[in-house]
Amino acid sequence: MGTVSRGRSDLLGSGGGGAGPFGVLRRALRLLEAVDRYAEGCTLAELSRALTMPEAAVRQLAEELETEGYLMCLDGVWALGGAFTLLGAQHREPLVRARLHHQLEDLRDELGAAVYFSRYHDGELSVEAVCSGEHAPAVNEWVDFRATAHASAIGKCLLAQLDHAARLDHLARHPVARLTSRTITETDRLLHRLDRQPATVPVLDLQEYSMDTVCAAVPIVAGNTVGCLATSLPVDQAYRLREAAELLTARATPLMLAMAV
Repeated sequence: MGTVSRGRSDLLGSGGGGAGPFGVLRRALRLLEAVDRYAEGCTLAELSRALTMPEAAVRQLAEELETEGYLMCLDGVWALGGAFTLLGAQHREPLVRARLHHQLEDLRDELGAAVYFSRYHDGELSVEAVCSGEHAPAVNEWVDFRATAHASAIGKCLLAQLDHAARLDHLARHPVARLTSRTITETDRLLHRLDRQPATVPVLDLQEYSMDTVCAAVPIVAGNTVGCLATSLPVDQAYRLREAAELLTARATPLMLAMAV
């Protein structure tokens, strides 16, 4: 399983906007806005001055966005890419879903583990995309995920993004229940843990939903979306979870861009 090199992380981490995937997302959006201001296109040097970022960092970010179709480069001049022509109301959802599925497939292959994209919408948890395979099995949903947010990495990651009143409302409709010997069944203890969950640290499920599986989830924050990206491993591969969670965090930015733009 690969990890992000220090050189790449350092480049994407420069230029303001904060650390971690949210900082990268902010810088990417700033870059798109800057390119949009140049009707005839612009050079990396011009973008570097406009964003007060090192040119090498701008190049790295621009090339990432070019891969996704949001930017294009011709003879050293950067302009908005063809993906933006498809972002009208009737085209946006299929485009986003296609990009999401492609990115989840790539991430599944890189992790060697099943990956999930989930949202919290209209008071309920929804697993909207699962990418698994023969050697990357998905979690056996032996109890409905919608009713077990308190016990899963996905559920806890989504609940952590809600305010206190919304969490209480959810738990009133879906009371905590013991699924395994490791499940947190005290509401106060669960709420305390959610309050203390740092936004940049992956949420873990260590056999709280199933004794056969361990999971990790990281938030996806784009516009009004309350979402998360998650992965699961068979319990006999639990030793891989920390590295998988770190890679999940590093790869969350392209999904945030796909959902935000």
